[in-house]
Amino acid sequence: MPPDDDGFDHLDEAWLRTRPGVKWAKAGAGVLPCWVADMDFPAPRPVSDALAHLAAGGDLGYRSCEPAVLEGTWAARMESRYGWAPSRGRLRLFSDLVQAVQVVVHVATAPGDGILLLTPSYPPLLAAIEEQGRRLLAVPAVVTGTGWAFDMEVAEDLARQAKMLLLANPHNPTGRVLSAQELARLGDLVERHGLLVTSDEVHADLVLVDKAHIPFASLSEELADRTVTLYSASKSYNLGGMRCAVAHVGPAEVERQLAGLPSDLLGRVSVAAVVTTLASWSPAGDAWLERCLSRLRSNRDIIGEWLAGAGATAGVQGRAPEGTYLSWLDFRPAGLADDPAAWLLEHARVMLSGGPAFGPGGAGFARLNFATTPGILAEILSRVADALGTGASRPIVDVINTAVAPDEKAG
Repeated sequence: MPPDDDGFDHLDEAWLRTRPGVKWAKAGAGVLPCWVADMDFPAPRPVSDALAHLAAGGDLGYRSCEPAVLEGTWAARMESRYGWAPSRGRLRLFSDLVQAVQVVVHVATAPGDGILLLTPSYPPLLAAIEEQGRRLLAVPAVVTGTGWAFDMEVAEDLARQAKMLLLANPHNPTGRVLSAQELARLGDLVERHGLLVTSDEVHADLVLVDKAHIPFASLSEELADRTVTLYSASKSYNLGGMRCAVAHVGPAEVERQLAGLPSDLLGRVSVAAVVTTLASWSPAGDAWLERCLSRLRSNRDIIGEWLAGAGATAGVQGRAPEGTYLSWLDFRPAGLADDPAAWLLEHARVMLSGGPAFGPGGAGFARLNFATTPGILAEILSRVADALGTGASRPIVDVINTAVAPDEKAG
């Protein structure tokens, strides 16, 4: 049975292993999964209540799921949370962000066109470029004194060959939340080279530091007219399987191309997807999100303490993410091969996402999803340290005792 509360403090591992979701179902017996970007926590109560109410009504027939059903709620959310008042009448619905990216790349670019991408990158973004015969123009991540950044000089050089900037902000997998200065520099580059922009902002609600998420389209009217903004409740509210995303289509030519597609070629979002999305973007849903962010920040601190202690001893390096619930870990000092996730699955019985799948800059890295309870996270980190030969499980307990508030330990 699911927990009576949010499950942020404690979840029964046996219950997690009975769930049909791919995250735990794909993990073998005894393996702890921390790979795909699903949270371990149950769906928010407002969401499950809304879904139950839909089913109890007995009417699962055809219903209007046009963009107007979501547009008012979404636009109000953009303005209240991010200070951006998007123009109306430009919203489209897609089944998820990946579909939206693929469709926009398909209609807005041609085979052989160059697409700028900050790398390493979420594998489906790479696939959207490569599988459609576009050219990847990789802008590499670089380590600075304050964490990850991206080589804007390389971006400047490559922009001459580009048709589109495909942006993920907050960035997956490094967790960077791009600053106003970085976005302004990218915006200047976009305008000077006449680029289109597809901005994946699915992790916008998951900023973990005292730093604002800035929608790319909010920088100026000119850039808004060049930008397709993608957003969804899927990551922030753990609704990946519900399949609903929104796309605000600024470029008139992209909208014309989309309107020219056969009417049902892309399918339609389901009634349940719209109902659960609206329940997420409600006051009760946002109250759940704030409690979730508190847990994610505590877990981020647990990993930071581990990296400074047992992780460093084991040869693991990392920079604290500013957003997302994903930690991009460097196993090269530990002497592992290009895909440390494969080694860790065999030797530590933990399942991370392999770095090479994230493209240029991914070799020697693995991505760890820390959207789980502190107890499960502690066991994951202990197994990694033990497998790398440190036997350092005791420091993890100390980290939990300092990162979890006294009233949370009781859970």
